[in-house]
Amino acid sequence: MADALRTLYGALMILLGVASIFGNLLLLLVLLLNKELRSDTLGLTLSSAFSDLALGLSTIPSSAYNSLSWPPCCPSEGAFCQGSGFIFLLLQTSSIHSLTWTTVNKFTELCFALSYSSIWTVGRRRAVLVLVWFFCLVTASLPLLGFGSYVYSESRFLCCPSFTPDNRYFVLLWMSAGIVAPIVTMCSLYGYIVYVARKQARRGTFMCNELHCYYVPANNYLRSSIVMVTTSACLLVCWLPFVSVCLYETFSGHQSPAVTSALSAWLVLSSTALNPWITCMTQTRYRAAVCQSLTRLMLMCSRTPEESRPQSSNLHLDTANHISTTSMTTAATHPPSSPESPTAP
Repeated sequence: MADALRTLYGALMILLGVASIFGNLLLLLVLLLNKELRSDTLGLTLSSAFSDLALGLSTIPSSAYNSLSWPPCCPSEGAFCQGSGFIFLLLQTSSIHSLTWTTVNKFTELCFALSYSSIWTVGRRRAVLVLVWFFCLVTASLPLLGFGSYVYSESRFLCCPSFTPDNRYFVLLWMSAGIVAPIVTMCSLYGYIVYVARKQARRGTFMCNELHCYYVPANNYLRSSIVMVTTSACLLVCWLPFVSVCLYETFSGHQSPAVTSALSAWLVLSSTALNPWITCMTQTRYRAAVCQSLTRLMLMCSRTPEESRPQSSNLHLDTANHISTTSMTTAATHPPSSPESPTAP
């Protein structure tokens, strides 16, 4: 790859790392500061956010450094490259699976509302979270045990699984069970939710509580449909080029053009920056909490020290006036005794 393209790739990776860290930190802060957001899917949401944040702190900076420096930082057989490949595979798989199970939870809540509490119990939610990480750990450990391998990819500027015919069984297992199946599941569930939303919009819906019933406008369902379609499109745009390039290299035995491999790697890592915004977009409570938090942050940043000083001085003046008024009132109601007044014998 030409030096100019490598420099551009490194700059894009730096911007991507900043966006990933900022977005996931914002999501974590919103979850910690707003207790009303701590719902049944809190564990899965935290799992996805921590995975994306760790990718933004480890894999993305390493890829940016490798693209801006030459020769590469480490050999494929080294412990650093093997560890980097393990972290890349582990975090990417855990992120996509956590998002998938969050979508399954939401689908169950919408389409099986009456039996939702019996389906998603506390024990089952914890079991799902444990199984997700167990599956990801086992999958990422297989190349270290000899089933597959991690190598440094000069076209992607990172350590990742080796996409060669010798490792086709591992690549097929990871791609099918770790990536393709979760993405197909999410897109299918989103598609069914959009279908239900469009049918409800045509028919009209009334929501009732203990006091009265009110009509739900069709625009609410249409806005939800747009969000679902956008989420599915983002997933496909980020992952489809990477999956296609990797499967082509694995089963054909030929290397893809360097620009194509680099672009597909950048797109798949960009999902770490998009995932927190996807989480916020698909849920109204998250959107409201994020907007409220950003508004508070902007107000705090726009407030200057000069604007806060008059407020503190006015507070001191009000306190002094209150003290003086209280003293005057006390003196008027309880006048002091005069020293010349006669005393009783």
